[in-house]
Amino acid sequence: MRKRLTIGYPFSALLVGLSLTQILATGQVYLSNTALYDSLLSIKNTGYLTIPNGSVMDGLRDIGTAFFGGLFFTLSIGAGISFSALALTWIWHRIFYCNKYIFYTYLLLWLVCLLAVNITGFKLFLTLTVLFIPPAVFAVVSKSMVYCNRQVRRSIDMIHILPVLVLALLLGWQIDDRMFTDFRDIYLLSNPIGARINSFYYKYTLYPAEVFKSLGQKMLKTGAIKSDANNTGMVLENILLNYDYIPLEKDIHADLNIVATEESLNLENRGKAVMQISTQSFFAEPDKVIREFEKQSDTNSLLRKLTFISLLFGLPLAVYVLVHGLASIVTGFFINSSKAAIIASLFCFVLCIIMLFAFQFSRGRYVSVPDLPEALGSQHWQARVRALKIIDEKGLEISRFKSYPALLKSTHIAERYWLVKTLGNSTSQATYNDLLHFLNDPHPNVATMALYAIGKRGDRDMIDDIMKIITTTDNWYIQWYAYKALRSIGWRQTKSN
Repeated sequence: MRKRLTIGYPFSALLVGLSLTQILATGQVYLSNTALYDSLLSIKNTGYLTIPNGSVMDGLRDIGTAFFGGLFFTLSIGAGISFSALALTWIWHRIFYCNKYIFYTYLLLWLVCLLAVNITGFKLFLTLTVLFIPPAVFAVVSKSMVYCNRQVRRSIDMIHILPVLVLALLLGWQIDDRMFTDFRDIYLLSNPIGARINSFYYKYTLYPAEVFKSLGQKMLKTGAIKSDANNTGMVLENILLNYDYIPLEKDIHADLNIVATEESLNLENRGKAVMQISTQSFFAEPDKVIREFEKQSDTNSLLRKLTFISLLFGLPLAVYVLVHGLASIVTGFFINSSKAAIIASLFCFVLCIIMLFAFQFSRGRYVSVPDLPEALGSQHWQARVRALKIIDEKGLEISRFKSYPALLKSTHIAERYWLVKTLGNSTSQATYNDLLHFLNDPHPNVATMALYAIGKRGDRDMIDDIMKIITTTDNWYIQWYAYKALRSIGWRQTKSN
């Protein structure tokens, strides 16, 4: 007897996978936040400035912060692994008809993945994710599907599968180095709901980012120096501060622990030996040595790559399946389940096609330099943004364009963002005064870009003002850009900052 196929099984399977990932991700981000808090507390007690600072630093110990930060991994790694497990399980049932040898191949692949994620050292979050998510999704899908039924019409299957394949190909067509910022400008910063989602993203993304950042990507790192020669120790301390390694006393588990002997230096990461180099070579090229140390200490490159790939493909395809499931369930109240699933596939496919082509159209064509004045005076903010991007890319003086005064009054977040970015290339005092005005912009993306532009222009008179921003704002993202601005204008950490 043929078992009834439950049309909601992809929806249910993804929900199970995402829910389990959220639990694991919350725990992982909480552990990372706690470790970061302990490091920052050591830095603070030594007399140095911390980033994050104030209430943001204190919030590292809140479970709510970990939960919202964990959503990033849920909607990236969780979505990617869950969708992959769903697809492989479907293939096993509908293409290979539950062939036991294919099942053994899947099992071997699963074990290989478990080993691969730990090849550079044990990774708790990735291990638990790969260990639990695929089996859970496999179980949900297998329970709902028609087992080994050779009578299922392939034409029905293709109605559901072809749209996913076509959309994946079209999505790949959109990929370039501007895709994420263009998506943000077009679909998030252009409307109130999207702006809220964007603000939420930037408020909580830095927490999960700390989980997989390399040392070179981290803002503040801890350092320790063990040397019998006072002069050598002082020189090493100054070098570490240049790279934001804050020297702590007797911290053998520092991010960079330097043990100096008579003629060589041993560089350790969290108590683990990384490299040995002569003292002369280190002092001759400290930048090269530290960058190589950071490269050899990086054990999270796989997690970063998986996260990026999952954001590109896993999240959009998972969202497609979830929307398809909801549409099938709603439509199923009025017609039979088979027709409801077909209508849901057509609906989702058409909707995605419209969004993809609208996105491509909104990204627009390249604006040549002679056409920039016309584009800046356009009635469409998208055209003005495209022009501002070209002006920033080529480092042109924005104040020379006739439309500049009108641009300063823009109500569009994306337009203000790119306008402020172009002000970083300007050398006019008048534009600098305009730039300072944007430090108080109500949207954090614009305020952070103002800090970036100030740092690029290198005005050391702004040090006290930027320091005030760090100690008063409750937005880590703004603090992060403020610190980068300080470093760009030549400021360096000293005790009791």
